[in-house]
This record gives sequence, C-alpha cells and structure tokens, in this order.
Amino acid sequence: MEPKFYSRLSPKRGWSWETPPAPVREEQIIETHEADVAIVGGGISGLAAGARCAQKGMKVIIADKHPQLLGRAAHVGVLDSAVMRRLGISIDKKRFARDWMAVSGSRVNEELLWLYINRSGEAFDWLMEQGGEAVDATIYTGYYKGPVFNEYPGTHIVFQKPGCSKYRFNMGGQLVVEILERTVLENGGRILRPVRARQLEKDESGRVVSFVAESAEEGKYTRFKGKKGVILASGDIEGDPEMLEAFCPLALKVHNARYWPKGNNTGDGHKMAYWAGAALDNPPWALSVHGRRDDDASYYSLYFLFVNARGKRFMNEDTWTQAKSMRVMMQPGDDIAYTIMDGKWLEDYGARFEITGGQGVVPLNIANWGDKWSPDCGLGEAVEQMVEKGRCAWKADTLEELSEKIKVPAENLKAAVDRYNELYALGEDLDFGKRGELLTSIVKPPFYALKWGASLLDVFGGAVTDTGMRVQDPFLEPIPGLYAVGNAAGGFHGVDYPLLLNGNSFGRALTWALAVAEAIEADNR
Repeated sequence: MEPKFYSRLSPKRGWSWETPPAPVREEQIIETHEADVAIVGGGISGLAAGARCAQKGMKVIIADKHPQLLGRAAHVGVLDSAVMRRLGISIDKKRFARDWMAVSGSRVNEELLWLYINRSGEAFDWLMEQGGEAVDATIYTGYYKGPVFNEYPGTHIVFQKPGCSKYRFNMGGQLVVEILERTVLENGGRILRPVRARQLEKDESGRVVSFVAESAEEGKYTRFKGKKGVILASGDIEGDPEMLEAFCPLALKVHNARYWPKGNNTGDGHKMAYWAGAALDNPPWALSVHGRRDDDASYYSLYFLFVNARGKRFMNEDTWTQAKSMRVMMQPGDDIAYTIMDGKWLEDYGARFEITGGQGVVPLNIANWGDKWSPDCGLGEAVEQMVEKGRCAWKADTLEELSEKIKVPAENLKAAVDRYNELYALGEDLDFGKRGELLTSIVKPPFYALKWGASLLDVFGGAVTDTGMRVQDPFLEPIPGLYAVGNAAGGFHGVDYPLLLNGNSFGRALTWALAVAEAIEADNR
C-alpha cells in the first residue's frame, strides 16, 4: 500500500538527520521523570498545551532546552474573541478561509484551518481567564488596509493593567508565556530547563511512551515518561542549515535572523518525529520574513518610493511586510532596499494614515485600537534620530548627494524619482499598479533614504497531524501516543506565511492546546 500524498523520503537521500541515532542504552539513563503528559519544548506552544492538560487534571512535565522563559513576538491573532466583540469588530470567516487558502497555494489542511478559524477566539478567551483581573487586551489597529493585500483586525496585544504587579512582564509575548507558565505550575506541573530532548522511545506495541534528554553528565540521559501522551512543541527548523536546505532553501538566502536567541530552533522535534515514522509536510515549506530590526536597518519601510541597491524601482510599495521582504530578497545587493522620501514626507504620511498600515508602516505607539494619527506621535523624531546615527537613514539637499550617501548610481536614482513624479502627476501607477492615492511627489528638499531589509523569523512545516494534533504516518494513520503542536506541527501553511492576521502563530499555539488536550483525554478513556 503506497501513501497517497505524503512521503517518508526527504527531497534528497543522504541528509544526516535522516539516519536515526542508536537507541540510548538503559545503563545511560540515570534519572526518570513520570507524568501523564511529557512535553518537548517550553515556548508558547508547549506551555499552552501543558497548561490546558494540567487544568484537565493531567500530570504534566515540560523539558525545554533554553535556560529561561522565552516568549517571542508581541501579538496574538484570533478571529472572534470577547475583546473583539466588546469593540464591535468582526471577521468574515468564509472570506478569511478563502484568502488563507489563496496565499497558501491551497497547500493547507482545511480541517486544521477551520479548527483555527472556529476556535481561536475561544482559545484567546481561555488565556485571558488565566491572566485574571491583572490583564487586559486591545486590538492592533496598525493592520494593513489595502484593497487587495488586506490584513484582518484580529491581532490582540495583551498587557498587564496599570498598577498591577502580578506578573514580571507588562505586555506582549513574554507576558503571555508567563501567564501560561504560571498555570502549569499552579496546577501541579513541572518545567525543567535547560534540558534538550534527543530521542523518542516506543514500547513493544509501537506506542510512543517517553523521550530521553541529555543530562548534565556527559554520555548520560534523563527519561521523561508520558503515560497518556508525548507532545512535541519544539519550535521550527530555522537554526539547522541542513534542514533548511532540504525543506526551505529560500530561507538560506536571508542573511539576517530577527528572533533571539538566533539558531535556537534546530528542528529537534521534527527529527524525532521522523525517526518515529512520522510524515512531514511536503517541501518546500513556508517561511516568515519580515523587516529587519537592528542598528543597520530601519524598522520603517513605509510606502513611499522603493529602490534597490542599484537605485531602481522594483515593486508596488503598497503591500504588507512579508511581501516587501520577499521582493527585496529577489533584488541585486545584500537583500536590502531604500525608501526615498522628500521634505514633506511626514505631512504626506499623515494625510494617508487611515488607508494604509502594516508592520514597518505604523508607529508602535499609535498601534492600539482607537489611536489616531498625530504628527507628534514620534515618527518624525525617530527618523531624524536614525539620520543622526547615519547607519540606516540619511538625508541630503539633492538627490545626487543622497545617492552618494547610500552608494547607488545617481543617474538611476534620479531616473526613478523622475518617473515616480510623472506617475504622481498622472494619478496612476502604470509601472507597478500602486494605488493612485498612495502616490506622492518627491520634489521638496531635503531628500531622505531609509535602508531596510529582510529578516528571517520562522520556517513553517512539520509533522503531519489530524485535528487532534495526533502525529500521522505517511498513510495518514496516527502514531499512538505522539502529538505535535506549534511549529513542530505542519499542515497549516503552504508556500508563504499568510500575514492576513498578525500574530496568527501565537493564536494557533493556543488553539492547538485546546485540541491536543481534548485528544489526549479521548485517547485515554
């Protein structure tokens, strides 16, 4: 019997990770921990799964290789929460599903997609219940508002209320994971750090019953038994170049990594699942590349004229950060580009604030629902501060002087600006189809250049699962006892990261936690 769609073979034979290591010998096991559920990974996905299982009365133990609590990003994207209903915000779920499938090239498990669509709001409300009276949330109002590349207003920013000191962290991803960690611990769960899992173990029936992890003593291991199940929540593969070459070679073209600690996610759970017989998503996998945030690149790309390292316009600037990053990677130069503006840029920006948006466009201090544009929001000061540092922003009295500062051919930059001004006067972008209302003239000195570029966040692909997060073999049969959540699980992304809803990765982590806890309960009745 041949599998219909998923293959056990990687794209090329001979990858080092295809060969499983020799089983750990019993005499190498110096310690054993037992629980109902043993979890590999203590990021948001592992903590959420652990919190939900612990609340349901299961004994939980989590092993995480990072020495401290780590919560990346700041947003939680869901489709229908109590916060959204309070603010009168609704999302057309059918339209969202169609848009997601289109961006994903139809390479998505629609059952998983609809699990997220239908239950992500419930999952977020569950998170807020855990946070209690000390926390609240608002909606990110900086979502992209274009007519074609639209984003949806379901991105939540969780924060600790003013005057509260229940939690160490005040907002964002760190607060979210702290809430979940506290739920795990208050319900009798245990979290061990730093502990790196290396192998899954099966019993004689083929059921996954435990995993072994490196011990502090060289050549020795600790066993973690999960009587009811083992959950892989080990993150993605961005820190393993060989796995990137196998499943997402485009990620190797990105020279900058945005998430700290860089290289932390090395596909450990993917490898263990593969060795246990799991099917992995067919390549190529989707990747998330957003704007860089470092001293050598401006966080702001905005939506004015973009030119590449040769001073030539190359895209419709009226789009979201994922599209900008993907397009700049296809240009000559060190995957960077420049935004060209003139002396009235802040006035031009403010006049169009309500019809644009997105990461790299909206200042973070006017991103909460209900915030309005003000020229005193700090955006102008931020650009001038970058100019003063002279590493990612410059200004000059002439375009020739500006081209010298950013080291692009003056004739190319001048031609790009002249053509852009022609299109502005015409009121129509005949070259790239940008909305006429977002075209602006570039005529008033001083002239500005902001350098920005692409930065790798995550690579999305993993073990094939059903809607209970049960890991599947190539015949789409479950591997007993084994589950996967978060970026260790696949089926949710296709050829690109669907930034239709900022923070959907965190929203998915919470949703998968509900599903996996229910599946483990059902499988052990």
